[in-house]
Amino acid sequence: MRLGLHYWNFSTPDAPSEIAPTLARTAEIAEEAGFSAFTVMDHYFQMEGMASAEEPMLEAYTTLGYLAARTERMTLGVLVTGVMYRYPGLLAKIVTTLDVLSGGRARLGIGASWYEREQRGLGVPVVPVAERFERLDETLRICRQMWSDDNGRFDGRHYQLTETLNVPAPISRPHPPIMIGGGGEKKTLRLVARHADLCNLFGTSPAEVARKLDVLREHCAAEGRDYDSVAKTVLVTRPPLDDVDAFVAEVAEYAALGVTEVQTMPDRHPVEFAERLAERRVVNRLADLSPGR
Repeated sequence: MRLGLHYWNFSTPDAPSEIAPTLARTAEIAEEAGFSAFTVMDHYFQMEGMASAEEPMLEAYTTLGYLAARTERMTLGVLVTGVMYRYPGLLAKIVTTLDVLSGGRARLGIGASWYEREQRGLGVPVVPVAERFERLDETLRICRQMWSDDNGRFDGRHYQLTETLNVPAPISRPHPPIMIGGGGEKKTLRLVARHADLCNLFGTSPAEVARKLDVLREHCAAEGRDYDSVAKTVLVTRPPLDDVDAFVAEVAEYAALGVTEVQTMPDRHPVEFAERLAERRVVNRLADLSPGR
């Protein structure tokens, strides 16, 4: 089992001059401790419900470009890129740029946009949910085409590209891994079966994740896709430092379901969070867990 760090909060410390060194030091400690991945959110306003919308937030791909120069081994990605925030051809180019500059460590995490306050606030078009999923399907097809030898046209319902030229090509082979985030059973998990290399589920409980994976298995069968070819990842909400043994035990239940990577989120100063996880050898303990079915 691999462990990723999901850096969701830029409020500790909230002084703008301290955000970059704190981010860099957290990533460096996480990499030294053996974390496999480092992810950020694709938001421009902090998410309401988790914090105040007025709290600090950085643009995701600029942040990852900064981290590419401060790390050497961890996979870097946006946990769930909002499909409405970037034209698909430009998104493919942005992820390619990250992949090239990081030495082949980029991952495209993506999903349907949902945070309408920031979209309306910053002038991003707000479209019906059904259309967002249509755009997500086309975006994934465009990314795959741009990461192939096909430089030709793409003619979709929502996007038309006269050429899908993308030079240089990504270092990752055959392309940066595609991870679709979300557990929507009718649309999201169907798109996972159709397009994704990885899925990312919200770790409400092992029982709920097991149910979602059963739905994914059904979609894979309908799409003619090998269920085992989709890597399973889970964002675990349990704070690991409250009770490390309980955290490891819960992750063991996810491992039994076939999950191969979990992400955890800092619940305190992120440097302290990374340091204490390293001291408690959490990465090492999770590495001993083998995926089940």
